[in-house]
Amino acid sequence: MTEHLTKETFLEKVFDYENNKEWKYQGELPAIIDFYADWCGPCKMVAPILEDLSEEYDGKIKIYKVDTEVEQELATVFGIRSIPSLLFIPLNEQPQMAAGALPKDAFVDIINKILLLKIIVN
Repeated sequence: MTEHLTKETFLEKVFDYENNKEWKYQGELPAIIDFYADWCGPCKMVAPILEDLSEEYDGKIKIYKVDTEVEQELATVFGIRSIPSLLFIPLNEQPQMAAGALPKDAFVDIINKILLLKIIVN
């Protein structure tokens, strides 16, 4: 299942931007963060895809959601200007942002080529 993040859980599980200037991912698995809003149509299309992927890749990646209406500070910190915006976080590399609703096959491609590739190679 996808997990909703608050600022507090984001600082603990993803990145403590209040105490670190350089990116340092706190997690033990690669992750996707969906910055969304309840009123957003494309966000509603992405939500079931992310739920499916969270089951299919359970134990391999984490999928988080951040409600930009509730967690406005997180949206500001990451410069979210359009939603959905998706942050793809490999384990030992810089995260990559993508804007807009992606189809499931695009998510699978990114997961396999960017998020999980490093795990398989190492």
